Amino acid sequence: MLTLCGFAASNYYNKVKLALLEKGVPFEEELAWVGQTNLAASPLGKVPYLKTDEGALSESTVLLEYIEAKYPAHPLLPADPFAAAKVRELLRYTELHLELVARNLYPEAFFGGKISDAAKEKTGQQLEKNIAAFAKLAKFAPYLAGDTFTLADCGGAVHLQLVASATKIIYGRDYLADLPVRDYIKLLGERPTVQKVNADRKTNTELMMAAAKAKAQAKT
Repeated sequence: MLTLCGFAASNYYNKVKLALLEKGVPFEEELAWVGQTNLAASPLGKVPYLKTDEGALSESTVLLEYIEAKYPAHPLLPADPFAAAKVRELLRYTELHLELVARNLYPEAFFGGKISDAAKEKTGQQLEKNIAAFAKLAKFAPYLAGDTFTLADCGGAVHLQLVASATKIIYGRDYLADLPVRDYIKLLGERPTVQKVNADRKTNTELMMAAAKAKAQAKT
């Protein structure tokens, strides 16, 4: 039995969880907040990590590749090598070139902090460039890589909405608005697997915020 370790407020955790649910692979979940992880399993203390009968693995993309190879039923990668590479390309774009860049905005967009105008300008310029490149790759037909749900959509389901929300809050406009992202997210939201991931994320986020509030009050 696989054990997915981390917390459901994490996009990277949810990307792996969604793949497991879509493939119908049995697994358990083990709550591990940042700072409370098993460093033998995840040496950098990052989530998610995966406990298997053979040992532990870390890094979300590695976990996705392992799950796909270990459990070939209900594939999330095409059999054709080039088509599979195109799916991986899209996954890489959503996580590295879109959300990782947009994360520079999160302190102010979501957590009550402030970021400098220079940081906003630099991030905005990089996002505009990267989104234009992503638009050349994404098909939205109706899924990112075509007519079939793939690993690329495990990334799209957790990354794209945050990019849209963060840019809307910081810049007053959704940088993904020219792409059919809203319809795409709505389509994904009809999948029971995505509904479960979203519900668990909401519950875990509320737990995380309550814990943070209690910790802050304890210091006063």
